[in-house]
Amino acid sequence: MRRIAYSPVAVAAVGRSVARVAAASGQADVAATPGARAKIPLGYQKEITALLVIDPYNDFISEGGKLWDRLKSVAEANNCITHMLQVLNAARKAKLRVFYALHHRYRPGDYETWKYIAPIQKAAWTRKTFEFGTWGGEVRREFEPLPGEIVAQEHWGSSGFANTDLDLQLKRHGIQKLIIIELIAHTCVEATVRYAVELGCEVTMVNDATADYSNEEMHAALDINIPNYASAIVAATDILDALTRVEGGG
Repeated sequence: MRRIAYSPVAVAAVGRSVARVAAASGQADVAATPGARAKIPLGYQKEITALLVIDPYNDFISEGGKLWDRLKSVAEANNCITHMLQVLNAARKAKLRVFYALHHRYRPGDYETWKYIAPIQKAAWTRKTFEFGTWGGEVRREFEPLPGEIVAQEHWGSSGFANTDLDLQLKRHGIQKLIIIELIAHTCVEATVRYAVELGCEVTMVNDATADYSNEEMHAALDINIPNYASAIVAATDILDALTRVEGGG
């Protein structure tokens, strides 16, 4: 598969992988050439569909955040912050339920007595990423949960489901379909997409409402791995259009 540079045009396409997903699901005929935009008829029902927002912390997506410099080039190339906010606002306007899957915020003493610590957790410990009580460990202001929106227990690894109440909350609210946005593509997003499917959810991934540390990591997540699990991988413009037609969303 050709490597894609995640410019705004390329991110809006994710050509061949999207075509493969659409063909497998029987949703639409899609041109399989690189750079072709998917034409997938997306349909969502208010009572069973939710938006899942993953890790919109200042440390990730705000100037001065501990990880922003690593994400900045990809995030700005695909205009992901604007797209994330557009999708969030559209979901709220359509009266979809909104759930948040937030990474564990570092506190002193978190890892010191652990017998085994994964590399991703060791990195968070070393950098004190998303430190509790600091600006970096707060959700960026525009993405703060509104009253009535559901914030799951914080995840310690990558999946928003592992060792949290996210699955319970989704099931108790009758949610079967998830639209997933935010950060970062090859770790928390990919792990959460996989786990959601294992638990029986249908997933739509918004490919220009996420970012990563490099084009290579975006490619691995969006072009190779996530297409095996997500029923649709589409651009923000496609979701914005679909959310104007949510059944039962008036």
